[in-house]
Amino acid sequence: MPNSLTGGQVPPPTLDTVGLVDRSLGNAGTSGSAPVLEEGEVDPWALPQLKDTGQSWKELSVAGRVLRVVVGFLKACGLLGNLYLFICSLDILSSAFQLLSSKMAGDIFKDNVVLSNPVAGLVIGVLVTVLVQSSSTSSSIVVSMVASKLLTVQACVPIIMGVNVGTSITSTLVSMAQSGDRDEFRRAFGGSAVHGIFNWLTVLILLPLESATALLERLSGLALGAGGLQPGGQAPDILKVLTKPLTHLIVQLDTDMITSSATGNATNGSIIKRWCGTRELTISGNSSECGPTASGPCPESNGSVVVEQLPCHHLFVGTALTDLAVGFILLAASLLLLCTCLVLIVKLLNSVLRGRVAQAVRKVINADIPFPFGWLSGYLAILVGAGLTFVLQSSSVFTAAIVPLMGVGMISLERVYPLFLGSNIGTTTTALLAALASPADMLLSALQVALIHFFFNLAGILLWYVVPVLRLPIPLAKRFGDLTATYRWVAVAYLLLSFLLLPLAAFGLSLAGSTVLAAVGGPLVGLVLLIVLINVLQRHRPAWLPRRLRSWAWLPRWLRSLEPWDRLVSRCCPCRVCGPPPAAAKEAHCYENPEVLASQQL
Repeated sequence: MPNSLTGGQVPPPTLDTVGLVDRSLGNAGTSGSAPVLEEGEVDPWALPQLKDTGQSWKELSVAGRVLRVVVGFLKACGLLGNLYLFICSLDILSSAFQLLSSKMAGDIFKDNVVLSNPVAGLVIGVLVTVLVQSSSTSSSIVVSMVASKLLTVQACVPIIMGVNVGTSITSTLVSMAQSGDRDEFRRAFGGSAVHGIFNWLTVLILLPLESATALLERLSGLALGAGGLQPGGQAPDILKVLTKPLTHLIVQLDTDMITSSATGNATNGSIIKRWCGTRELTISGNSSECGPTASGPCPESNGSVVVEQLPCHHLFVGTALTDLAVGFILLAASLLLLCTCLVLIVKLLNSVLRGRVAQAVRKVINADIPFPFGWLSGYLAILVGAGLTFVLQSSSVFTAAIVPLMGVGMISLERVYPLFLGSNIGTTTTALLAALASPADMLLSALQVALIHFFFNLAGILLWYVVPVLRLPIPLAKRFGDLTATYRWVAVAYLLLSFLLLPLAAFGLSLAGSTVLAAVGGPLVGLVLLIVLINVLQRHRPAWLPRRLRSWAWLPRWLRSLEPWDRLVSRCCPCRVCGPPPAAAKEAHCYENPEVLASQQL
């Protein structure tokens, strides 16, 4: 609401007038699923009432009870089956991105001149993690390069920060599946955005601090020297054991090829795995039957023992298609399976989690520890998120499974936030155990990279969670959720800008040199910070600002409102999903036109 009117001819409306207009428009712009706070006001972030419209258990006959039990069992089986296929589709999606971009990722990591720039290192970590859809793969590349002395530990710190940011794209993609319902999309996108906002805010603080003081590098070095860690640890592989029987029938990749590409030892061969083992055959006499016309693998003879390579058994073994073609096929198939499973999961959750069952589950998930230890509830959620991520061995799977639950109203944003923070910690402990199992020549480097990742996420928790006032990702995520509920195309714009366009622009400027990057990026960052400061002062301390800056009414409409952009997008996408609800459009028109608001006779 602007604080002053353009031209000064019409007196500014009083707060009572604003409140009356807000209440008059409140009923039309919200759904009835959220509990009512006051007359005409609805909290869109409150957990909705999940009503059970069916008959109670006591009212059912024996046949009805048996039917309900059978239907409930089938729904539970369908939910577990769709969840399993959803996890498998994430694995196949990761393989598809690796097929499409593995060579590119290796070439990017090999450019050591660019990696010397901290901003470029951060952007490269984001882009490569987005491309390969696997923070573990990106981290393994960094570890191999540090161990091979192709990359210093100082240069790898910004890359690790970028890897942490890039892994949050999965939950954002998953939230798009719930864009059909505005309230569900508000909660789901807000839950996914809180993860990315936390990572970006942590980077904004720690990247300049690391460039100036090398804090994370020194902490990891001290911990490595004082810990006395011994090799031999092994990370659990529960999730891979479950998904491997299905995913390995579709495609298998030689992930060492990506690391070899980064270290300069790669060949031009395909990363689709062709041979999956060896078998020793005992024969009598010499076995020199391998000539220039021999077909298949050439056995290696060692006396009377012949080692024969065993072919893999998956869909694309020995295919004549290129890695790019196979990647596009897997990308389309995995996205189709991912979206289908997500839609079915959301439908089944809405069907199963109703009435008393929903209330019990929601009460357990969102429960707080009794007074006076209620402040420990969030920290317990952090431990739960870390433990579940450690067991699943994948932060992407954990966050992608939480987002649909938040969309249907089972978990509040205040509880999702510490769960995601714990997920960040859990994925670093997995990397730490995996580093302990590294070869002796790579052990110290792998451990230091894993510790840097751990200290980065721990510092983020200390910055943005320990002090309740500083939990800025929660209100910012709510603001993003409200905005995307009105203009759903903003979610796509956020996704493209945060994980693709802005990182690519920063990477292109970094190629021109640090001077060009500072000359272009510095004023832009300063302008953004100035706009944020003015907006805060307009809301809380308007008297501190010059009269001209107490509102943005003097700017062109396309610079202070999304409504012109929304009309443009609606023309390109003439569907009901892309545009705002009618009530939201009326409210935006009222708030963005002071003359209309002041002229209302209320």
